Amino acid sequence: MNPPTHNRAPRYVRGRRGVVVRRVGDGRFPDEAAYAGHGARREEIVTVAFEGTELWGADAHPGDRVHVDLFVSYLEPT
Repeated sequence: MNPPTHNRAPRYVRGRRGVVVRRVGDGRFPDEAAYAGHGARREEIVTVAFEGTELWGADAHPGDRVHVDLFVSYLEPT
């Protein structure tokens, strides 16, 4: 939930189930860019859709959905 290194995945989506809905492209991996600069690896970025009930349970409004762009290394297969 709280990785020891830098992570750009919002806390409210960590450990939650979502669906990859789009490939965005690739970008310089920020977890390494802070110390490696332009030498940091590039990694694929995808848009993941999360149902509101997955994030907020019964407090979510019907049909709520949140889309978040994430690096693929932040994802775990289900």
